[in-house]
Amino acid sequence: MFEGKEVVMEKAMLVSIKQQNESKFVVEEHLDELEMLADTAGAETILKVIQDRPFPDKTFFVGKGKAEELAELVTLNDIVIVIFDSDLSPTQARNLEKVIDRKIIDRSGLILDIFASRAQTKQAKTQVELAQLQYMLPRLTRAWTHLSKQHGGIGTKGPGETQIETDRRLIRTRISKLKEILLAIDKQDKTKSMNRSEFLKASLVGYTNAGKSTFLNLLTEADVLAENKLFATLDSTTRAFEMEKDKKILLSDTVGFIRKLPHNLIASFKSTLNVVKDADLILHVIDISHPFFEDHIKVVDETLAELGCSETAQIKLFNKVDALEDKSKIKYVRNKYDNAILISAARGINISEVNKKLIEFYENNHKQKKITLNATQSKIISQIHSMANVLSIEYIDDKVEITFKADKANYSKLEKIIGDDFG
Repeated sequence: MFEGKEVVMEKAMLVSIKQQNESKFVVEEHLDELEMLADTAGAETILKVIQDRPFPDKTFFVGKGKAEELAELVTLNDIVIVIFDSDLSPTQARNLEKVIDRKIIDRSGLILDIFASRAQTKQAKTQVELAQLQYMLPRLTRAWTHLSKQHGGIGTKGPGETQIETDRRLIRTRISKLKEILLAIDKQDKTKSMNRSEFLKASLVGYTNAGKSTFLNLLTEADVLAENKLFATLDSTTRAFEMEKDKKILLSDTVGFIRKLPHNLIASFKSTLNVVKDADLILHVIDISHPFFEDHIKVVDETLAELGCSETAQIKLFNKVDALEDKSKIKYVRNKYDNAILISAARGINISEVNKKLIEFYENNHKQKKITLNATQSKIISQIHSMANVLSIEYIDDKVEITFKADKANYSKLEKIIGDDFG
């Protein structure tokens, strides 16, 4: 379940409910996004069903009568999987499976399946497995009812345990182990981050399929996979970008955000998302051609808040301007959003403006200094090299003249380290 696998197209029915305070147009757009998720996972959408009801039914989500209707529809249309746009409780999922007699999956389960098929590195696979197990644990009564009878097991089962109790215990043990592995990865990442402390760090964030990887490839020739599919990128990729001579910034691409992103997934991907938390600047890439781009902005901003990054400096990059049919949006965006740039990463439109903004940010966050030290102060000279960008170094007799540029934080640290010689 946790390894990437070749997916066979399955016929799917998508189901959602429209509550009284919701617009049908919005609910339909959410189902369209669910269809894209289903397609990414390898399912072909045959039917979409929207039910009007004031609130979800606690037992069947859509109510027993509607569940029976869905059972007839899946039989008539040879549908093998029913996907719900909202998260289902274990009880709702179990009851729906009994009535509809088909595989039932909710939005979180679908996203986790996509992540499992996309994960390539050990880190990504570990993070996805952890999220899947945390998702699965309360649902074992549904997924593994055939294991509920007590039967013998060598070296696994405790006295008097049912098989399902054993399974739960094994899963909890595995969850603890995966958390330990991710903690070790997190420490390694922090060490790498310390080694990059002399660089300003910018992180690319955005709704999934907004064009982050295309933008990173354009600026840095990173050759990151850029597909017109949801969640093409799971692992963070970091590349240096030289804006002009002696002015570099580290750019990191990471996993795209989406509405109703499973909380377990955000928690599991903590080590990957640390590149966002550690960033000096966030470049928020937005697909302006999408009719609900402002909803996407809200989802990303809410996710950033959950990560504790609300106060980080941000530049909004409104991408895919070349695909924009309603040109009035351009004026609207310019009037509403400060620090916004309209671009096309695919066609290289207005990228020079992005470069100008990055240089401006770099200049505002760096200080330059020329100091003279004794040649014997090799330890301090080494610290300057590790914490700053050394622009020039000249040895004159027993003295060393060093000109360096550092971000404000490292500049202050060096001022304390060097002391009176800082001048």
